Amino acid sequence: MPMEEGLKRYLVQRVLSIIPTFFGVVILIFVISRILPGNIAIEVLGPHATAAQIQQFNSRFGLDQPLYVQMLNFFVNLFQGNLGISYQTNSSVIGDLETRFPATLELTTAAMIIATVLGVLIGTVSATSKRKFVDPASRLFSLYGVSLPEWWTGLLLQLGLAFGLGLFPPTGRFDYQSLSPPFHITGLYVVDSILTLNWPAFTDSLWHLALPAFVLSLGAMAQIARMTRSSLIEQLSKDYVTFQKENGLPDRIIVYKYMLKSGFSSVLTIIGLTYAFLLGGDFLVESVFAWPGMGLYAVQALVFKDYNAIVGVVIVIGLSFIIVNFAVDLLYAYLDPRVRLRRG
Repeated sequence: MPMEEGLKRYLVQRVLSIIPTFFGVVILIFVISRILPGNIAIEVLGPHATAAQIQQFNSRFGLDQPLYVQMLNFFVNLFQGNLGISYQTNSSVIGDLETRFPATLELTTAAMIIATVLGVLIGTVSATSKRKFVDPASRLFSLYGVSLPEWWTGLLLQLGLAFGLGLFPPTGRFDYQSLSPPFHITGLYVVDSILTLNWPAFTDSLWHLALPAFVLSLGAMAQIARMTRSSLIEQLSKDYVTFQKENGLPDRIIVYKYMLKSGFSSVLTIIGLTYAFLLGGDFLVESVFAWPGMGLYAVQALVFKDYNAIVGVVIVIGLSFIIVNFAVDLLYAYLDPRVRLRRG
């Protein structure tokens, strides 16, 4: 019972901390978007727009009102589920985000699956292998993964594997000319293809997803590998590991059943933070591979100075980051009762 009460208090504290964080992010990005240099009316109407046309545009979208009035109107519309009209697409920002967010979610999730599986494996092998060249090789890979920018790696792989060898499609999410996309259920093409048993669409979706997901996973994979390696090296000096080795327990069981479980809390934190970061930080990868997700939409909105689209994207990114961090905190508290007891 005390542990359950501690967990409830911990949940309440975390939920209450989310509310001011969310509103702080929204207010900050709203103000920043409004003070960006440039005139959105001229961007939309063109450089030859007359003063009357500019005034009419500003009046239509409320841009001629004081900033605090614009912010108040924005929050009123936000609570009604309305983020306004995108100036570049001339459609609802909510509708644009509903169309593009599943593509970003699919790309990011695939990248994190690759990064987690390979990162934990590389870090584990690096920390426990008795071969001298394995650890330096893994550390060199980690250094490469966190140093080289993803757009540069993406361009190299795109030129070599896509344009050069033709192993992967160079851009896009699906071959719309030859196939019909899977029936919309979740918006995730791979998942929808499985649910509808549409195997040609599944194969094509996976084929388009593989290269950008791998490129996006490299930085996260390097961080997870480094954290896994350091966590396991720390576990190697613990008494329970020495005791199990002295009793003849196989190394594989010691590493994967006990050491990895004991040292996984810090790795879990990195996985959660990285996943949340990638949900809002894959702009360059989406731009390189012309992936029709939220990142590419945000880049176009920034170029076009599309206030409503910029704010909408940041709100989705902020909510995603908050939700992922909240889920990681809950899982962390579940795995380590000391966290909820200490904070409760």
